[in-house]
Amino acid sequence: MSEDLAGRFTVALDLDGVGDKAGLMDRVARALALPDWFGRNWDALADSLSDHTVWPEGAVEQGLLIVVRGWRPYAEAHPGEWRTAQDVFGEAVDRTAALAVVLALGGSS
Repeated sequence: MSEDLAGRFTVALDLDGVGDKAGLMDRVARALALPDWFGRNWDALADSLSDHTVWPEGAVEQGLLIVVRGWRPYAEAHPGEWRTAQDVFGEAVDRTAALAVVLALGGSS
């Protein structure tokens, strides 16, 4: 089964150089332009990914596609955190039909 992701509002989440969970949360907050009150923890990330009211303008109408790039070094250095991040992304996608998260296999450039 395939899903047509064309036409979705696309956000690049570049994790190149991220060395810890705090850095990951900062990158997500910047990429998605999350509000200052974003809690920078796993539960807050799950809530934000599923909450259309904090999505970038235009994403609600089009659907939101998050393309995660440069993730492999972080995943290798912090496999437990990365598994949690993947679980959070996956659960948010399962709860939110307008959301898709994909992992780019190439580099971050």
